[in-house]
Amino acid sequence: QVQFVESGGDLVQSGGSLRLSCAAPGFTLDYYAIGWFRQAPGKAREGVLCIGRSDGSVYYTDSVKGRFTISRDDAKNTVYLQMNNLRPEDTAVYYCAANLMRSRCPSGLIQHEYAYWGQGTQVTVSS
Repeated sequence: QVQFVESGGDLVQSGGSLRLSCAAPGFTLDYYAIGWFRQAPGKAREGVLCIGRSDGSVYYTDSVKGRFTISRDDAKNTVYLQMNNLRPEDTAVYYCAANLMRSRCPSGLIQHEYAYWGQGTQVTVSS
């Protein structure tokens, strides 16, 4: 069974940076749109960013615009989430998943189209 593997989470101070990685053993990422999501304690999971097959990206959370970027390296079968100027409200478990129905990111978040969720990686931002 395919399961993505997220890594790179850590404890950082406000204003710091992290780069998260999303690997997909046994699954070829390059055909699909890949999304990053996050879930803070006591809150519902929310979409953060999506990257399509041709590198077009869509933001699903306004608060990360100008601070987070998404990229993919299909040769390494990995998608990255670069997070800069982190804030305490970015504290969450971050997940990646594949949109099995689309190669381009839809303008609106459709979570039920995503599959192969990993275990997540914890990002904690201290003030």
